[in-house]
Amino acid sequence: MPSAKVVEVARVVVPATAALPPGESSSLLRLSALDAPWLLVPLIQRVLIYDGQLPPFASLVGSLRASLAATLARFPPLAGRIVFLPSTGDAAIDCSGSGSELDGGVRFLVAEMDEADAGKLAGDADHDVDTFQQLLPELTTSPLPVEVLAVQVTRLRGGVAVGVALHHAVVDGRALWMFLEAWAAACRGDAASVEPSFDRAAIALPDGEELTRSTLRKYMPNLPQVSPFPSGPIIPRRTFTIAEERIGRLKQRIGQFIRPTHESSAKASRPPSSFVAVTALAWVSYVQSKQHAAAISADQDVYLYFFFDIRGRRSIVPPVSESYFGTCVTGCLVKAKAGDLLAEDGIATAAAALQGEVRRAVEDPLANWDWIALAASTLSRDTALVSISGSTRFPAYEVADFGWGPLGRTELVTMNSAGQVVLVAAKGGGGGVQASVCMHPDHMEAFDKHFTYSFD
Repeated sequence: MPSAKVVEVARVVVPATAALPPGESSSLLRLSALDAPWLLVPLIQRVLIYDGQLPPFASLVGSLRASLAATLARFPPLAGRIVFLPSTGDAAIDCSGSGSELDGGVRFLVAEMDEADAGKLAGDADHDVDTFQQLLPELTTSPLPVEVLAVQVTRLRGGVAVGVALHHAVVDGRALWMFLEAWAAACRGDAASVEPSFDRAAIALPDGEELTRSTLRKYMPNLPQVSPFPSGPIIPRRTFTIAEERIGRLKQRIGQFIRPTHESSAKASRPPSSFVAVTALAWVSYVQSKQHAAAISADQDVYLYFFFDIRGRRSIVPPVSESYFGTCVTGCLVKAKAGDLLAEDGIATAAAALQGEVRRAVEDPLANWDWIALAASTLSRDTALVSISGSTRFPAYEVADFGWGPLGRTELVTMNSAGQVVLVAAKGGGGGVQASVCMHPDHMEAFDKHFTYSFD
């Protein structure tokens, strides 16, 4: 198996003039109650692979390093440290930017892995998980203080990989793409499109700071020590790319089965969104694969778990800014009987249940802010669970253009549980969706068959 050779470890330091987030009077950003639980699920590890004609590697690295420094000046929490404040019991992001090129700023690794072919990594449906993991920097998660971000740029045969590791208590998926869009724009020399907002007080949870402290005490009683959820074994992952026209046919198929009842309205029977359609199909395909392997019974409860972005929701007064940079998601849980999802109209049943939970979340976005407690209500039992990460609206391939050509492939490498599905908008735009699936090998082929041919 090829291995990555690290040839340089440097640090990108934020200029002292940019040490504070805009509008903040202190360099400490106390975590919100939405941020705090993510100390237990600390990492977002995403790799971006570029193949084809690229600038010389040294020039490319220099451009990435310089543009990262400029971007961190606009996103100082990413160059900070998550710290514990024993006097109050808070955890906070220290954005002071203190330190030097020896211990401050963001670690920036340069590596070589010439045995790994960029075109193959970008083109294969099945993930080369071992290689993907070597394209990412390590990020320590305990004890506090810990770094927020690290970057690794790796030369491949016929291309390059940019790997980022970010602490999940500071960013969610939308914030990740906000950062990557800004970094790519800076590398191209383009003007920034979004001015991020960092004010944790903008999330109107009751009891504010005390709720955060009680959450920290509940889930992390031994701070500054943190005991993250254990990572599971490496499970195969496969990526599916679904064109817009195929998603359209899936929506039509779902619509044929959905009929208004005394419990539903015309609004409830509208055609599903791409997120609802693809997620419902993934849920049904998972149940089909388990049934194919005789690992599930028709009367068994099956669950779907996903996260709901609360930015811009008018039911929160005042609404959280669309440019809010932090973790700004709450949990959503849907339950059904396996037999109902295995029926002829199972895809419509799944979509209707999913739409109902989305409507509930729109009406009361903060109801399930304690997503760990919600998840524990199912994970404490032997359950059949599909978990959805990401969004069909994340413009991954559109925004990650650093100026040397289109992105060939991006994947979330931190996929640790069977039944996890990660969504982003597909390469090429046009309304397509990329769905990356983590599945036990006994179930993957049956999932693939149902998921692939249900669009036709």
